[in-house]
Amino acid sequence: MIDEQTHGPPVDAATTVTPADARYPGLVEGFNHRFTGRPEYVRLAGTTAHVVEALNEAVSTGRRIAVRSGGHCFEDFSASPDIAVLLDLSPMTGVRYDPRMRAVEVEAGATLGRVYPALYDAWGVTIPAGTCFEVGMGGHVTGGGYGHLSRRYGLVVDHLYAVEVVVVNPAGRAEVLVATREPDDPHRDLWWAMTGGGGGNFGVVTRFWLRSPDADGVDPSRLLPRAPERIRRRDVVWSWDGMSEAALARLVGNYCGWLEHNSAVGTPATNLWSNLIVSHRSAGVVSMTAVVDDAVPDAEKLLEGQLQAIVDGTGLATSTDTQEVVPWMASWMPSYSWPSDPQGRHKHKAGYLRRCPTDNQLATIARYLGDAGYTNPMACVVLTAFGGQVNAVGPDATASAQRDSVIKATYSGGGWQLPDDDERNIDWVRRFYRDVYADTGGVPVPGAVSDGSYISYPDVDLADPAWNTSGVAWHTLYYKGNYPRLQRVKQRYDPRDVFRHRLSVRPPA
Repeated sequence: MIDEQTHGPPVDAATTVTPADARYPGLVEGFNHRFTGRPEYVRLAGTTAHVVEALNEAVSTGRRIAVRSGGHCFEDFSASPDIAVLLDLSPMTGVRYDPRMRAVEVEAGATLGRVYPALYDAWGVTIPAGTCFEVGMGGHVTGGGYGHLSRRYGLVVDHLYAVEVVVVNPAGRAEVLVATREPDDPHRDLWWAMTGGGGGNFGVVTRFWLRSPDADGVDPSRLLPRAPERIRRRDVVWSWDGMSEAALARLVGNYCGWLEHNSAVGTPATNLWSNLIVSHRSAGVVSMTAVVDDAVPDAEKLLEGQLQAIVDGTGLATSTDTQEVVPWMASWMPSYSWPSDPQGRHKHKAGYLRRCPTDNQLATIARYLGDAGYTNPMACVVLTAFGGQVNAVGPDATASAQRDSVIKATYSGGGWQLPDDDERNIDWVRRFYRDVYADTGGVPVPGAVSDGSYISYPDVDLADPAWNTSGVAWHTLYYKGNYPRLQRVKQRYDPRDVFRHRLSVRPPA
Protein backbone atom coordinates (compact mmCIF):
# COMPACT_ATOMS: atom_id res chain seq x y z
CA MET A 1 0.00 0.00 0.00
CA ILE A 2 1.21 3.49 -0.88
CA ASP A 3 -0.41 6.34 1.01
CA GLU A 4 2.40 8.81 1.43
CA GLN A 5 1.66 12.49 1.94
CA THR A 6 4.69 14.71 2.02
CA HIS A 7 2.88 17.87 3.05
CA GLY A 8 -0.52 19.17 4.05
CA PRO A 9 -2.70 19.87 7.05
CA PRO A 10 -3.45 17.43 9.83
CA VAL A 11 -6.41 15.19 9.06
CA ASP A 12 -8.56 16.81 11.76
CA ALA A 13 -8.34 20.39 10.44
CA ALA A 14 -7.80 22.08 7.13
CA THR A 15 -5.25 24.86 6.79
CA THR A 16 -6.37 28.35 5.86
CA VAL A 17 -3.84 30.71 4.33
CA THR A 18 -4.62 34.43 4.06
CA PRO A 19 -2.77 37.22 2.19
CA ALA A 20 -0.90 38.06 5.40
CA ASP A 21 0.72 34.61 5.39
CA ALA A 22 4.16 34.21 3.78
CA ARG A 23 2.88 31.07 2.03
CA TYR A 24 0.12 32.92 0.22
CA PRO A 25 2.01 34.20 -2.87
CA GLY A 26 3.25 30.73 -3.73
CA LEU A 27 -0.17 29.16 -3.29
CA VAL A 28 -2.01 31.57 -5.59
CA GLU A 29 0.52 31.19 -8.40
CA GLY A 30 -0.01 28.66 -11.15
CA PHE A 31 1.38 27.55 -14.48
CA ASN A 32 0.19 30.63 -16.41
CA HIS A 33 1.55 33.78 -14.78
CA ARG A 34 -0.80 35.93 -16.81
CA PHE A 35 -3.32 34.98 -14.13
CA THR A 36 -2.55 35.18 -10.42
CA GLY A 37 -5.58 35.22 -8.15
CA ARG A 38 -6.19 37.30 -5.04
CA PRO A 39 -8.68 35.22 -3.06
CA GLU A 40 -9.61 36.17 0.49
CA TYR A 41 -8.00 32.91 1.56
CA VAL A 42 -6.68 29.60 0.30
CA ARG A 43 -8.06 26.46 1.92
CA LEU A 44 -5.67 23.50 1.80
CA ALA A 45 -7.78 20.35 1.89
CA GLY A 46 -6.19 17.12 3.06
CA THR A 47 -9.38 15.05 3.23
CA THR A 48 -12.84 14.86 1.70
CA ALA A 49 -14.20 16.18 5.01
CA HIS A 50 -12.09 19.32 4.54
CA VAL A 51 -13.67 19.82 1.12
CA VAL A 52 -17.16 19.48 2.58
CA GLU A 53 -16.34 22.00 5.28
CA ALA A 54 -14.87 24.49 2.80
CA LEU A 55 -17.85 24.26 0.45
CA ASN A 56 -20.40 24.67 3.21
CA GLU A 57 -18.61 27.71 4.56
CA ALA A 58 -18.21 29.38 1.16
CA VAL A 59 -21.76 28.74 -0.02
CA SER A 60 -23.36 29.79 3.25
CA THR A 61 -21.47 33.09 3.22
CA GLY A 62 -22.00 33.79 -0.47
CA ARG A 63 -18.33 33.52 -1.39
CA ARG A 64 -17.34 32.37 -4.88
CA ILE A 65 -15.16 29.27 -4.62
CA ALA A 66 -12.86 27.62 -7.15
CA VAL A 67 -10.89 24.40 -6.92
CA ARG A 68 -7.55 23.29 -8.29
CA SER A 69 -5.23 20.32 -7.98
CA GLY A 70 -2.04 21.03 -9.92
CA GLY A 71 -2.61 24.66 -10.91
CA HIS A 72 -1.84 23.95 -14.57
CA CYS A 73 -4.89 25.62 -16.15
CA PHE A 74 -4.18 27.66 -19.30
CA GLU A 75 -6.91 30.23 -18.52
CA ASP A 76 -8.02 32.03 -15.33
CA PHE A 77 -10.55 29.44 -14.16
CA SER A 78 -9.08 29.26 -10.65
CA ALA A 79 -7.64 32.78 -10.59
CA SER A 80 -10.33 35.17 -11.81
CA PRO A 81 -10.77 38.33 -9.71
CA ASP A 82 -14.21 37.37 -8.35
CA ILE A 83 -12.97 34.15 -6.71
CA ALA A 84 -12.98 34.64 -2.94
CA VAL A 85 -11.92 31.13 -1.89
CA LEU A 86 -9.34 28.95 -3.58
CA LEU A 87 -9.76 25.32 -2.58
CA ASP A 88 -6.37 23.67 -3.06
CA LEU A 89 -6.31 19.87 -3.20
CA SER A 90 -2.53 19.53 -3.47
CA PRO A 91 -2.22 17.83 -0.04
CA MET A 92 -4.45 14.98 -1.28
CA THR A 93 -1.76 12.81 -2.88
CA GLY A 94 -2.65 9.27 -1.81
CA VAL A 95 -2.25 6.31 -4.18
CA ARG A 96 -3.47 2.99 -2.78
CA TYR A 97 -5.30 -0.20 -3.65
CA ASP A 98 -8.93 -0.28 -2.54
CA PRO A 99 -10.06 -3.92 -2.15
CA ARG A 100 -13.73 -2.91 -1.85
CA MET A 101 -13.67 -1.32 -5.30
CA ARG A 102 -11.11 -3.77 -6.70
CA ALA A 103 -9.42 -0.68 -8.09
CA VAL A 104 -6.47 1.60 -7.52
CA GLU A 105 -7.56 4.72 -5.67
CA VAL A 106 -5.80 7.97 -6.58
CA GLU A 107 -6.53 11.24 -4.80
CA ALA A 108 -7.20 14.29 -6.94
CA GLY A 109 -4.23 16.33 -5.72
CA ALA A 110 -1.67 13.75 -6.79
CA THR A 111 0.46 14.95 -9.70
CA LEU A 112 1.45 12.75 -12.62
CA GLY A 113 4.99 12.88 -11.30
CA ARG A 114 3.73 11.20 -8.13
CA VAL A 115 1.27 8.78 -9.74
CA TYR A 116 3.61 7.18 -12.28
CA PRO A 117 6.25 5.94 -9.81
CA ALA A 118 3.62 5.00 -7.23
CA LEU A 119 1.80 2.72 -9.68
CA TYR A 120 5.00 1.25 -11.05
CA ASP A 121 6.84 0.70 -7.78
CA ALA A 122 3.90 -1.01 -6.12
CA TRP A 123 2.44 -3.09 -8.95
CA GLY A 124 4.36 -2.57 -12.19
CA VAL A 125 1.38 -0.91 -13.85
CA THR A 126 0.70 2.47 -15.42
CA ILE A 127 -1.96 4.63 -17.04
CA PRO A 128 -1.94 6.37 -20.46
CA ALA A 129 -1.58 9.82 -18.95
CA GLY A 130 0.43 12.90 -19.89
CA THR A 131 4.07 13.94 -19.92
CA CYS A 132 3.84 17.13 -17.85
CA PHE A 133 4.65 15.79 -14.41
CA GLU A 134 3.35 18.77 -12.41
CA VAL A 135 -0.21 18.35 -13.75
CA GLY A 136 -2.68 17.28 -11.06
CA MET A 137 -4.98 14.32 -11.54
CA GLY A 138 -8.08 16.34 -10.66
CA GLY A 139 -7.94 18.41 -13.83
CA HIS A 140 -6.15 15.90 -16.06
CA VAL A 141 -8.61 13.04 -15.70
CA THR A 142 -11.79 15.12 -15.87
CA GLY A 143 -10.65 16.50 -19.23
CA GLY A 144 -10.16 12.98 -20.58
CA GLY A 145 -6.45 12.54 -19.98
CA TYR A 146 -4.09 11.44 -22.74
CA GLY A 147 -0.41 10.88 -23.26
CA HIS A 148 2.42 8.77 -24.66
CA LEU A 149 0.62 5.43 -24.23
CA SER A 150 -2.82 6.52 -25.43
CA ARG A 151 -2.40 5.10 -28.94
CA ARG A 152 -1.83 1.76 -27.23
CA TYR A 153 -4.20 1.95 -24.24
CA GLY A 154 -6.71 4.75 -24.90
CA LEU A 155 -7.49 7.72 -22.67
CA VAL A 156 -7.10 7.73 -18.91
CA VAL A 157 -10.89 7.86 -18.56
CA ASP A 158 -11.15 4.59 -20.46
CA HIS A 159 -9.70 3.07 -17.28
CA LEU A 160 -11.79 5.08 -14.82
CA TYR A 161 -14.04 2.86 -12.75
CA ALA A 162 -15.38 5.34 -10.21
CA VAL A 163 -15.06 8.86 -8.91
CA GLU A 164 -15.82 10.58 -5.60
CA VAL A 165 -17.35 14.03 -6.04
CA VAL A 166 -18.45 16.59 -3.47
CA VAL A 167 -21.45 18.40 -4.92
CA VAL A 168 -23.67 21.18 -3.58
CA ASN A 169 -27.32 20.16 -3.37
CA PRO A 170 -30.36 22.43 -3.95
CA ALA A 171 -30.37 23.35 -0.26
CA GLY A 172 -26.83 24.69 -0.55
CA ARG A 173 -25.21 21.91 1.45
CA ALA A 174 -22.19 19.85 0.40
CA GLU A 175 -22.87 16.19 -0.30
CA VAL A 176 -20.36 13.41 -1.00
CA LEU A 177 -21.25 11.08 -3.86
CA VAL A 178 -19.48 8.10 -5.39
CA ALA A 179 -20.33 7.45 -9.03
CA THR A 180 -19.25 4.35 -10.96
CA ARG A 181 -19.45 3.11 -14.54
CA GLU A 182 -21.77 0.28 -13.49
CA PRO A 183 -24.89 0.40 -15.70
CA ASP A 184 -27.26 0.33 -12.71
CA ASP A 185 -25.47 3.02 -10.70
CA PRO A 186 -27.95 5.84 -9.97
CA HIS A 187 -25.10 8.33 -10.35
CA ARG A 188 -23.66 6.84 -13.52
CA ASP A 189 -24.33 10.08 -15.42
CA LEU A 190 -22.07 11.90 -12.96
CA TRP A 191 -19.32 9.35 -13.63
CA TRP A 192 -19.89 9.86 -17.35
CA ALA A 193 -19.59 13.65 -17.04
CA MET A 194 -16.23 13.22 -15.33
CA THR A 195 -14.84 11.26 -18.30
CA GLY A 196 -14.08 14.37 -20.35
CA GLY A 197 -16.63 16.96 -19.27
CA GLY A 198 -13.87 19.18 -17.86
CA GLY A 199 -12.98 20.32 -14.36
CA GLY A 200 -14.79 23.00 -12.40
CA ASN A 201 -18.24 22.15 -13.77
CA PHE A 202 -20.17 19.84 -11.47
CA GLY A 203 -18.45 19.55 -8.09
CA VAL A 204 -15.11 18.91 -6.42
CA VAL A 205 -13.52 15.61 -7.44
CA THR A 206 -11.60 14.23 -4.47
CA ARG A 207 -10.57 10.77 -5.65
CA PHE A 208 -10.60 8.43 -8.62
CA TRP A 209 -10.69 4.63 -8.76
CA LEU A 210 -8.85 3.17 -11.73
CA ARG A 211 -9.51 -0.26 -13.20
CA SER A 212 -9.40 -1.24 -16.87
CA PRO A 213 -12.77 -2.39 -18.28
CA ASP A 214 -11.47 -5.87 -19.15
CA ALA A 215 -9.62 -6.38 -15.85
CA ASP A 216 -10.70 -9.17 -13.53
CA GLY A 217 -9.74 -10.48 -10.12
CA VAL A 218 -8.34 -8.73 -7.06
CA ASP A 219 -4.64 -8.52 -7.89
CA PRO A 220 -3.83 -4.79 -8.43
CA SER A 221 -0.93 -5.75 -10.72
CA ARG A 222 -3.54 -7.03 -13.19
CA LEU A 223 -6.08 -4.24 -13.00
CA LEU A 224 -4.30 -1.62 -15.12
CA PRO A 225 -1.99 -1.78 -18.16
CA ARG A 226 1.44 -3.24 -17.53
CA ALA A 227 4.16 -0.65 -17.84
CA PRO A 228 6.77 -1.26 -20.54
CA GLU A 229 10.04 -2.60 -19.18
CA ARG A 230 12.24 -0.55 -21.50
CA ILE A 231 11.55 2.37 -23.80
CA ARG A 232 13.31 3.15 -27.06
CA ARG A 233 13.42 6.91 -27.53
CA ARG A 234 14.48 8.84 -30.61
CA ASP A 235 15.21 12.58 -30.65
CA VAL A 236 15.55 14.29 -34.00
CA VAL A 237 16.41 17.94 -34.62
CA TRP A 238 16.33 19.95 -37.84
CA SER A 239 17.99 23.35 -38.03
CA TRP A 240 16.12 26.40 -39.28
CA ASP A 241 19.31 27.46 -41.08
CA GLY A 242 18.57 27.16 -44.77
CA MET A 243 15.06 25.79 -44.20
CA SER A 244 12.50 27.23 -46.61
CA GLU A 245 8.82 27.58 -45.83
CA ALA A 246 8.10 25.03 -48.56
CA ALA A 247 10.43 22.48 -46.93
CA LEU A 248 8.85 23.05 -43.53
CA ALA A 249 5.36 22.66 -44.96
CA ARG A 250 6.43 19.38 -46.56
CA LEU A 251 7.98 18.16 -43.29
CA VAL A 252 4.82 18.92 -41.32
CA GLY A 253 2.60 17.44 -44.02
CA ASN A 254 4.65 14.26 -44.13
CA TYR A 255 4.51 13.89 -40.35
CA CYS A 256 0.74 14.36 -40.26
CA GLY A 257 0.32 12.11 -43.27
CA TRP A 258 2.23 9.32 -41.56
CA LEU A 259 -0.13 9.56 -38.59
CA GLU A 260 -3.17 9.71 -40.85
CA HIS A 261 -2.17 6.35 -42.35
CA ASN A 262 -0.74 4.70 -39.23
CA SER A 263 -3.31 5.25 -36.49
CA ALA A 264 -5.92 2.55 -37.03
CA VAL A 265 -7.01 0.64 -33.93
CA GLY A 266 -4.78 -2.33 -33.17
CA THR A 267 -2.16 -1.77 -35.86
CA PRO A 268 1.53 -2.17 -34.92
CA ALA A 269 2.31 1.49 -35.59
CA THR A 270 0.06 2.58 -32.72
CA ASN A 271 2.74 1.32 -30.34
CA LEU A 272 4.71 4.39 -31.41
CA TRP A 273 4.00 7.84 -29.97
CA SER A 274 5.61 11.03 -31.20
CA ASN A 275 5.61 14.76 -30.64
CA LEU A 276 6.68 17.16 -33.40
CA ILE A 277 7.50 20.60 -31.99
CA VAL A 278 7.54 23.05 -34.87
CA SER A 279 9.19 25.99 -33.15
CA HIS A 280 9.33 29.51 -34.51
CA ARG A 281 12.37 30.40 -36.57
CA SER A 282 13.76 32.42 -33.64
CA ALA A 283 14.22 29.15 -31.69
CA GLY A 284 16.65 27.92 -34.34
CA VAL A 285 15.36 24.33 -34.53
CA VAL A 286 12.41 22.07 -35.20
CA SER A 287 12.42 18.87 -33.11
CA MET A 288 10.66 15.55 -32.74
CA THR A 289 10.60 12.98 -29.96
CA ALA A 290 9.34 9.48 -30.74
CA VAL A 291 9.06 6.62 -28.25
CA VAL A 292 8.09 2.97 -28.45
CA ASP A 293 8.13 -0.02 -26.12
CA ASP A 294 11.42 -1.71 -26.95
CA ALA A 295 9.76 -5.13 -26.62
CA VAL A 296 7.52 -4.40 -29.62
CA PRO A 297 8.67 -6.44 -32.62
CA ASP A 298 10.79 -4.34 -34.98
CA ALA A 299 10.65 -1.32 -32.66
CA GLU A 300 13.77 0.22 -34.20
CA LYS A 301 12.45 -0.43 -37.71
CA LEU A 302 9.19 1.31 -36.80
CA LEU A 303 11.07 4.44 -35.68
CA GLU A 304 13.18 4.42 -38.82
CA GLY A 305 10.19 4.01 -41.11
CA GLN A 306 8.48 6.99 -39.54
CA LEU A 307 11.54 9.23 -39.90
CA GLN A 308 12.09 8.31 -43.53
CA ALA A 309 8.45 9.10 -44.30
CA ILE A 310 8.75 12.48 -42.55
CA VAL A 311 11.85 13.69 -44.42
CA ASP A 312 10.77 12.37 -47.82
CA GLY A 313 10.99 15.08 -50.45
CA THR A 314 12.00 17.82 -48.01
CA GLY A 315 15.68 17.95 -48.86
CA LEU A 316 16.33 18.42 -45.14
CA ALA A 317 19.11 16.72 -43.25
CA THR A 318 18.87 16.15 -39.53
CA SER A 319 21.30 18.13 -37.40
CA THR A 320 20.81 15.70 -34.49
CA ASP A 321 19.45 12.15 -34.50
CA THR A 322 19.94 10.10 -31.34
CA GLN A 323 18.40 6.94 -29.93
CA GLU A 324 18.54 5.45 -26.47
CA VAL A 325 16.95 2.51 -24.71
CA VAL A 326 16.18 3.14 -21.06
CA PRO A 327 14.18 1.56 -18.24
CA TRP A 328 10.57 2.69 -17.99
CA MET A 329 11.04 4.85 -14.92
CA ALA A 330 14.23 6.51 -16.16
CA SER A 331 13.90 10.19 -17.04
CA TRP A 332 12.94 9.56 -20.65
CA MET A 333 9.60 11.32 -20.99
CA PRO A 334 9.60 14.81 -22.49
CA SER A 335 8.14 17.27 -20.01
CA TYR A 336 7.38 20.89 -20.82
CA SER A 337 5.79 22.21 -17.70
CA TRP A 338 5.81 24.70 -14.87
CA PRO A 339 7.74 25.14 -12.61
CA SER A 340 10.55 24.57 -15.12
CA ASP A 341 9.53 28.01 -16.46
CA PRO A 342 8.49 29.61 -13.15
CA GLN A 343 7.54 33.02 -14.54
CA GLY A 344 6.08 31.96 -17.88
CA ARG A 345 3.12 33.78 -19.39
CA HIS A 346 1.13 31.82 -21.93
CA LYS A 347 -1.63 31.74 -24.50
CA HIS A 348 -2.41 28.32 -25.94
CA LYS A 349 -4.96 27.07 -28.44
CA ALA A 350 -5.75 23.59 -29.67
CA GLY A 351 -7.40 21.50 -32.33
CA TYR A 352 -8.01 17.85 -33.18
CA LEU A 353 -7.06 16.60 -36.65
CA ARG A 354 -8.82 13.72 -38.37
CA ARG A 355 -6.36 13.83 -41.25
CA CYS A 356 -3.44 15.81 -42.60
CA PRO A 357 -4.00 19.58 -42.76
CA THR A 358 -4.85 21.05 -46.15
CA ASP A 359 -2.15 22.57 -48.35
CA ASN A 360 -3.38 26.06 -47.39
CA GLN A 361 -3.16 25.19 -43.69
CA LEU A 362 0.36 23.80 -44.08
CA ALA A 363 1.43 26.94 -45.93
CA THR A 364 -0.06 29.11 -43.18
CA ILE A 365 1.78 27.16 -40.47
CA ALA A 366 5.05 27.54 -42.35
CA ARG A 367 4.47 31.26 -42.97
CA TYR A 368 3.76 32.14 -39.36
CA LEU A 369 6.54 30.03 -37.88
CA GLY A 370 9.02 31.23 -40.47
CA ASP A 371 8.17 34.92 -40.04
CA ALA A 372 11.42 36.74 -39.32
CA GLY A 373 9.45 39.82 -38.25
CA TYR A 374 8.25 38.11 -35.06
CA THR A 375 10.52 36.82 -32.31
CA ASN A 376 9.61 34.33 -29.59
CA PRO A 377 11.69 31.15 -29.27
CA MET A 378 8.84 29.49 -27.33
CA ALA A 379 6.23 30.10 -30.03
CA CYS A 380 5.34 26.88 -31.80
CA VAL A 381 2.78 24.39 -32.95
CA VAL A 382 3.02 20.98 -31.28
CA LEU A 383 1.62 18.04 -33.24
CA THR A 384 1.05 15.08 -30.93
CA ALA A 385 0.30 11.55 -32.10
CA PHE A 386 -3.23 10.46 -31.26
CA GLY A 387 -5.72 7.84 -32.44
CA GLY A 388 -5.12 4.14 -32.11
CA GLN A 389 -6.92 2.67 -29.09
CA VAL A 390 -8.42 6.08 -28.29
CA ASN A 391 -10.63 5.55 -31.33
CA ALA A 392 -11.84 2.13 -30.21
CA VAL A 393 -14.40 3.84 -27.94
CA GLY A 394 -17.60 5.46 -29.17
CA PRO A 395 -18.00 9.26 -29.06
CA ASP A 396 -20.85 9.08 -26.54
CA ALA A 397 -19.54 6.23 -24.36
CA THR A 398 -17.62 8.86 -22.40
CA ALA A 399 -17.86 12.64 -22.39
CA SER A 400 -14.69 12.74 -24.54
CA ALA A 401 -16.39 13.08 -27.91
CA GLN A 402 -13.39 13.19 -30.26
CA ARG A 403 -12.85 9.51 -30.98
CA ASP A 404 -11.72 9.41 -34.60
CA SER A 405 -8.86 11.91 -34.64
CA VAL A 406 -5.20 11.05 -35.27
CA ILE A 407 -3.40 14.22 -34.09
CA LYS A 408 -3.74 16.80 -31.35
CA ALA A 409 -2.42 20.21 -32.37
CA THR A 410 -1.43 22.84 -29.82
CA TYR A 411 -0.71 26.40 -30.96
CA SER A 412 1.41 28.32 -28.50
CA GLY A 413 2.59 31.88 -28.16
CA GLY A 414 3.72 31.09 -24.65
CA GLY A 415 6.82 31.37 -22.55
CA TRP A 416 7.38 35.10 -22.32
CA GLN A 417 7.91 36.68 -18.91
CA LEU A 418 7.10 40.41 -19.11
CA PRO A 419 3.52 41.74 -18.95
CA ASP A 420 4.50 44.34 -21.55
CA ASP A 421 4.89 41.51 -24.05
CA ASP A 422 1.39 40.14 -23.52
CA GLU A 423 -0.34 42.00 -26.32
CA ARG A 424 2.26 41.22 -28.98
CA ASN A 425 2.42 37.48 -28.25
CA ILE A 426 -1.29 36.95 -27.68
CA ASP A 427 -2.11 38.79 -30.88
CA TRP A 428 0.36 36.63 -32.82
CA VAL A 429 -1.08 33.30 -31.69
CA ARG A 430 -4.65 34.53 -32.18
CA ARG A 431 -3.95 35.53 -35.78
CA PHE A 432 -1.99 32.32 -36.38
CA TYR A 433 -4.87 30.15 -35.21
CA ARG A 434 -7.50 32.22 -37.02
CA ASP A 435 -5.63 31.98 -40.30
CA VAL A 436 -4.97 28.24 -40.04
CA TYR A 437 -8.74 27.78 -39.72
CA ALA A 438 -9.71 30.62 -42.07
CA ASP A 439 -11.98 28.34 -44.13
CA THR A 440 -14.09 27.47 -41.06
CA GLY A 441 -14.52 30.80 -39.30
CA GLY A 442 -11.20 30.89 -37.48
CA VAL A 443 -11.81 27.76 -35.38
CA PRO A 444 -11.48 23.96 -35.91
CA VAL A 445 -15.10 23.19 -36.79
CA PRO A 446 -15.73 19.43 -36.91
CA GLY A 447 -15.52 18.24 -40.49
CA ALA A 448 -13.34 16.24 -42.85
CA VAL A 449 -10.05 17.59 -41.45
CA SER A 450 -10.73 19.03 -37.98
CA ASP A 451 -12.76 17.79 -35.03
CA GLY A 452 -13.04 20.64 -32.57
CA SER A 453 -10.81 21.33 -29.59
CA TYR A 454 -9.71 19.91 -26.23
CA ILE A 455 -11.28 21.24 -23.04
CA SER A 456 -8.12 20.61 -20.99
CA TYR A 457 -6.43 23.18 -23.25
CA PRO A 458 -9.15 25.80 -22.69
CA ASP A 459 -9.26 28.89 -24.88
CA VAL A 460 -11.86 31.54 -24.06
CA ASP A 461 -11.49 32.99 -27.57
CA LEU A 462 -13.65 30.14 -28.84
CA ALA A 463 -16.58 31.82 -27.08
CA ASP A 464 -15.69 35.27 -28.49
CA PRO A 465 -17.44 36.17 -31.77
CA ALA A 466 -14.50 38.40 -32.63
CA TRP A 467 -12.32 35.29 -32.99
CA ASN A 468 -14.93 32.61 -33.66
CA THR A 469 -16.92 33.70 -36.72
CA SER A 470 -17.99 30.16 -37.63
CA GLY A 471 -21.46 30.29 -36.14
CA VAL A 472 -20.56 27.08 -34.27
CA ALA A 473 -20.83 27.41 -30.50
CA TRP A 474 -17.76 26.96 -28.30
CA HIS A 475 -19.37 24.02 -26.51
CA THR A 476 -19.88 22.18 -29.80
CA LEU A 477 -16.17 22.57 -30.54
CA TYR A 478 -15.31 21.00 -27.18
CA TYR A 479 -18.12 18.52 -26.58
CA LYS A 480 -19.93 18.07 -29.91
CA GLY A 481 -23.17 16.13 -29.42
CA ASN A 482 -22.42 15.34 -25.77
CA TYR A 483 -23.14 18.87 -24.56
CA PRO A 484 -26.92 18.49 -23.93
CA ARG A 485 -26.27 15.50 -21.69
CA LEU A 486 -23.60 17.43 -19.82
CA GLN A 487 -26.13 20.22 -19.30
CA ARG A 488 -28.58 17.77 -17.76
CA VAL A 489 -25.86 16.50 -15.41
CA LYS A 490 -25.10 20.11 -14.50
CA GLN A 491 -28.74 20.79 -13.71
CA ARG A 492 -29.02 17.72 -11.50
CA TYR A 493 -25.74 17.94 -9.58
CA ASP A 494 -24.97 21.67 -9.51
CA PRO A 495 -28.39 23.32 -9.56
CA ARG A 496 -27.06 26.47 -7.86
CA ASP A 497 -24.25 26.88 -10.43
CA VAL A 498 -21.62 26.99 -7.70
CA PHE A 499 -18.95 25.61 -10.01
CA ARG A 500 -18.49 27.91 -12.94
CA HIS A 501 -15.90 29.65 -15.09
CA ARG A 502 -15.75 31.29 -18.53
CA LEU A 503 -16.14 27.98 -20.38
CA SER A 504 -18.21 26.05 -17.85
CA VAL A 505 -21.13 23.86 -18.78
CA ARG A 506 -24.29 25.93 -18.55
CA PRO A 507 -27.58 24.57 -17.17
CA PRO A 508 -30.27 23.96 -19.79
CA ALA A 509 -32.20 27.09 -20.73
